[in-house]
Amino acid sequence: MKKFINDPKNFVPEMLKGLALANPDSLRYDPEYNLIARADAPSDEKVTIIQGSGSGHEPAHVMVVGPGMLDASCPGDVFAAPPVEYVYETVKQYASKKGVLLIVNNYTGDKMAFEMASELAAAEGIEARTLFVDDDVSVEDSLYTIGRRGVAGNFFVIKAVGAAAERGASLEEIVRIGEAVNAVTRSMGVALTACTPPAKGSPLFELGADEIEMGVGIHGEPGRHREKITSADEITDQMLGAVVGDLPFSTGDRVALMVNGLGGTPISELYLLYGIAHEWLAERGITVARSYVGEYCTSLDMAGASFTLVRLDQEIEGLLEAPASIPIRTF
Repeated sequence: MKKFINDPKNFVPEMLKGLALANPDSLRYDPEYNLIARADAPSDEKVTIIQGSGSGHEPAHVMVVGPGMLDASCPGDVFAAPPVEYVYETVKQYASKKGVLLIVNNYTGDKMAFEMASELAAAEGIEARTLFVDDDVSVEDSLYTIGRRGVAGNFFVIKAVGAAAERGASLEEIVRIGEAVNAVTRSMGVALTACTPPAKGSPLFELGADEIEMGVGIHGEPGRHREKITSADEITDQMLGAVVGDLPFSTGDRVALMVNGLGGTPISELYLLYGIAHEWLAERGITVARSYVGEYCTSLDMAGASFTLVRLDQEIEGLLEAPASIPIRTF
């Protein structure tokens, strides 16, 4: 393993400390709870939006804290759900009079932590609701889940509910919006290589030099099957066929298309995949109205990519178009 690392046990705290130091005007960091929050949060003028999950998926979720996105995030260790205490304290510290929405990727540990934290908050009179994201079409159940996994589609849920919260929407309305976006969002990923968690020090699974894992999970969970690597055209055809056929998407749909890097794939390859996917959809009468190419929800250093499609309507498209700001510097 070659990584920029000190003690693996301190990998997440040191990463969060660096994130906070790089953004002193916009972020607040509480090392006791792995807590990254907007410097201006909470606000009683808006519902508080919180996401957690394990670390290792950056920029999800700690790097999408900002206006129009998350108000706070409290990750666990790499690929591990945050402790209930972390979530509970985050809810307590950043609760708004308008309530709190907890966005949860559909993994067993995350569900348990966030549901228990929500119950503890309710006992103190804090109104908190949980919203589960389960956009992965690859498998129905996995090593970590009961039901479908939540993967890169969580970005669209965060963006939509974050925009609605900024507009002053009620907690009930924001939950409705989040559920509506999740219902029309589908994803699938493919791995070219495994990832290496810092604490393990070796690849999480083994892939042959000429093998790929179709439908891989963001923690390296097995997908639909393992096969010999083939062309980008054929990989895209197989993945989009699964995604489009699941909802199903159909001729005349307007969609948002995301090609998401899993951490170790050059941006040039992601744009290559995007071009193939865009034309694949156009040939089937599906219009790409919004495009997203880059790293949104990664799996450490895994080489691979995922495709996400969101069926757009006027409300969802308007929310995705709303302004947002996150602590990733641009020139």
